[in-house]
Amino acid sequence: MCAEFEYTANNELLTCFVYYNTSTDPLPMQSTSTLNITEKEVDGQEEYNPFEHRHVTHPTSTLGSFFHLLKSSLGSGLLAMPAAFKHTGLIPGCFGTVLVGLIATHCVHIFVSTSREICRQCRVSSYTYTETCENVFKHGPKKLRKYTQFVRHFVDYAMAGVCLGGTSVYVIFIASSLKDIIDYLSPSHTFTVKEYCGFLLMPLILLTQVRHLKFLVPFSLLANICLLFTFIITCYYTFSDLHDFSKVKLVSNFVEWPLFLSTAIFAMEGINVVMPVENEMKRPEHFLGCPGVLNITMILVATLYAVVGVFGYLKYGDEIKGSVTLNLPQDEILALSAKVMVAIAVYFTYCLQMYAPMDIIWTRMKGSIKQKFHSLGQILLRTFSVVLTVVMAVAVPDLELLIGLVGAIFFSTLGLFIPIVVESVHKWERDMGRFKFILWKNTFLMIFYLLVLFSGCYSAIKEIIIRYS
Repeated sequence: MCAEFEYTANNELLTCFVYYNTSTDPLPMQSTSTLNITEKEVDGQEEYNPFEHRHVTHPTSTLGSFFHLLKSSLGSGLLAMPAAFKHTGLIPGCFGTVLVGLIATHCVHIFVSTSREICRQCRVSSYTYTETCENVFKHGPKKLRKYTQFVRHFVDYAMAGVCLGGTSVYVIFIASSLKDIIDYLSPSHTFTVKEYCGFLLMPLILLTQVRHLKFLVPFSLLANICLLFTFIITCYYTFSDLHDFSKVKLVSNFVEWPLFLSTAIFAMEGINVVMPVENEMKRPEHFLGCPGVLNITMILVATLYAVVGVFGYLKYGDEIKGSVTLNLPQDEILALSAKVMVAIAVYFTYCLQMYAPMDIIWTRMKGSIKQKFHSLGQILLRTFSVVLTVVMAVAVPDLELLIGLVGAIFFSTLGLFIPIVVESVHKWERDMGRFKFILWKNTFLMIFYLLVLFSGCYSAIKEIIIRYS
């Protein structure tokens, strides 16, 4: 029995899960005279049920899994949805939110289904996100098997990229909130967002030197409490005094739509926590299907994001900023407290988000470093990673544009590209459906991914050049 660890991080969640792979346990010997095994049973496609072989010490109930998945999909990205609606207008924004929600849900669905099928084929109780990708290529078409290790590394680094890109956005969140707070409390001391990013460098470096997950639990609890109160206060201001609709657009310029797509994907994607949640369920058969944990969660998430996006845009119009909290009044204590709490929440979430990429990168590095230098190596790695995120934040000190860029590159790759490729490779020599429906469907999804990737990057980079040149 071997224990394998997977660290997952999304907008506000980082959890450490332990999996026990029982596939290496020897099967009981039976007399060949008593066996009547068909070819499919040998392959394990029909007779092996992964759910029956999962031995989770503390399984999660169906309701608990729903709350875990809901928490992973609701984070600071929710505060950016009103700014996303600015790039499309109300009508396309509502349809776009539904479209992104449907595609994101479908990609999670096909990835979980593929993971279950490969578990049956390999007679393993469960696989992590990375292990699913690796084993699909390992047991896929012969011409693709040589890329198995490359796929494993690519997926690991894609996860690390999502976390590092997300933490760069967090630096801007904190810096922008601090600027609003200090500008009000001390008008004589005004600094730019870039300068606040620089001020945050040392506190972030010190915070990320915490190497054990259990020491981060109090920070996570504090961050969640602050974020909850921030949402409540923000909703109070957003849903009040909605009377002047002249500053909103029903349909915005088409060329701005890609920024909406990349921002919505950044906000709603949570596929990197899906496999741990599903693997830890007491009744995993309740995860997919109708209604199912996944469908209920994503319907609620898409609805909530659409409501916040619509009313936030109706409230502030084209004056909406990258985070709706930045539009709250500066001279009211309640609004100021929301900005303080969101800064605290995102600051402590930063160290949680950095935990996953640090573990992935350090696992790859430590083999080439002498044991006596491991502690120093960890310090330097964590310091360099923080500096990298701060440099990215300073290079693009606009929260709205940085979210669009990170969403287009990193979140779309992890949430769209990888599930599409994994299902296509797994089904290639099996059943592609009637009239090769799966192939056509995944081709459409791949075109959508490429549209988000290239148009989102182009729009974000173009706006960055125009704004800062």
